[in-house]
Amino acid sequence: MKVKINRHAAKALKKMLEQEEDKGKLFRVYITSIHGDHAHYDLMMDTPTEKDEVVKTDKDIDFILEKENEYLVGVWIQLFHVPKEEWLITNPAKGSHHHHH
Repeated sequence: MKVKINRHAAKALKKMLEQEEDKGKLFRVYITSIHGDHAHYDLMMDTPTEKDEVVKTDKDIDFILEKENEYLVGVWIQLFHVPKEEWLITNPAKGSHHHHH
C-alpha cells in the first residue's frame, strides 16, 4: 500500500509527532464516510494492530492503514497554507472529492 504526502503536511505532522508523549504512536489514515465511489478521510494518532499495515512515505513519516481496504490504497495527504490553512486528504484512484450529480 502507498501513501503520498506533500511537504507542508509532512512538516506539520512531524511537529505533532514530536509533541506526542507516547512515542509508539503513528498517524492512522481512516475513513470517516463513503459516498458512492469515493470516501472522506481523516487522521488520528494510533497504534497499529494485526489488522493494519504500517506504510512508509518518502517524507520519513509512517502511516497506519487498515490492510486490504481498497479505499486506502494510494491515499494522498496534503496541507495547504494558501488561501487558508487547509488539510486535504483524497484518493485519486477512487474518484475525486468533487460531488457529481
